[in-house]
Amino acid sequence: MHTKKGVIISTVLPNSPAEKSGFLPGDILLSINSHKLHDPLDFIFHATNERLDCEVKRRGKKITLQITRKGSGEIGLVLKQFKVMICKNNCIFCFVKQLPKGLRKTLYIKDEDYRLSFLYGNYITLSNLGKEDKNRIIEQRLSPLYISVHTTNNALRNKLLGNAKAPDIMKELKFFSDNKIRFNIQIVLCPDYNDGAELKHTLSDLSRFYPYALSIAVVPVGLTKYKKHIIRPLEKTDAKKAIEILESYQKRFKKKYGTPVVYGSDELYIMAELPFPSLREYGDLHQIENGVGMVPLFLNQAKKAKLPKVFKSKKKFITFTGTSFYPLLKKIIDRLFDRKKLKTIDVIPIENKFFGKSITVSGLLTGRDVIKAFIDKIEGHEMVLVPDVVLNEENKFLDDITLDDMEEALGIPAKKIVSTPEGLMKGIVEDA
Repeated sequence: MHTKKGVIISTVLPNSPAEKSGFLPGDILLSINSHKLHDPLDFIFHATNERLDCEVKRRGKKITLQITRKGSGEIGLVLKQFKVMICKNNCIFCFVKQLPKGLRKTLYIKDEDYRLSFLYGNYITLSNLGKEDKNRIIEQRLSPLYISVHTTNNALRNKLLGNAKAPDIMKELKFFSDNKIRFNIQIVLCPDYNDGAELKHTLSDLSRFYPYALSIAVVPVGLTKYKKHIIRPLEKTDAKKAIEILESYQKRFKKKYGTPVVYGSDELYIMAELPFPSLREYGDLHQIENGVGMVPLFLNQAKKAKLPKVFKSKKKFITFTGTSFYPLLKKIIDRLFDRKKLKTIDVIPIENKFFGKSITVSGLLTGRDVIKAFIDKIEGHEMVLVPDVVLNEENKFLDDITLDDMEEALGIPAKKIVSTPEGLMKGIVEDA
């Protein structure tokens, strides 16, 4: 949240330089060293000096406070979040518009905010940037950004975005690359729209922006059973053809730049039933949160994971995953626990009945689907291990089911674990 002038302070940390300087929750921070503030990003950019002369509004009156800190230490202010810029596109594959009622309210927010892109890696289309926004991105070096391109064919892109007034994406990318702003690009692959020849054309166009284009990720369109537009999901043959195209461009880019630049998402390889590239091929894993290299990293970590030399468990655990990752996770668990000797944990695949069978990733599973799948499999188990990717900060599933709700429904404890091989083993060893 931000005001027209200034940023509201929500919390002042105890014993911090800000508390010692007299700041209070509810104060409105107007400026730092004469630089006006509009949102927390301005604060981050301008609050770099050891001495900060701050103009503050308190109960309608302006006062001046001074903060002195040592080096780059924490100031001790927590600011209220800014109002998010909303997306005005009407994408034919928009996931938000494929959501039914009854989910967390935050899931229905269609954000299109360059600040969230810089801070959290949210993808933007650059369709609502004004001149002031662009100037601010350049001035404050808000880089890298995460950009949904989909295609460089502007007529087709406008159709996919459902926005006839969307700007020329090549001009937008050129502006940022000319100003040395780096970005990661996403292409949501929609069969019969931006695949095949269109995909080749797009990759050729985007290649000219390297090294400012850090990575280009191709991910399959996600379609729930609530979709309204006529668009079909990717099938195995579509995924294989897409990977063939990607591999041809990867070879070209590696020869020219020394790096693949373009990557297929993990889901694309699973759909195609093809082996993943080696982890080293993913470089800095620029788009791991977008499901690009997440599985190869997990598999690599699993090779190094080992149980304690002396391990005995009186408890029987159960965990779950999405249908696409299940075969891989089952093999890993079988290897780690040697099922012939240690029948410590079972893993089951959860079919996504809430969104539809075509949604196979773990992160989009609802608590109700998990509970229903467990009801007739829970007997003989004493604890459910819940991967953190299905929960938010409040330990709630997408449908607001909590860990407490799960425990009550299943009659056994439910424990949140980190979604890594180490996190899985730690979850077991701690409660064995």
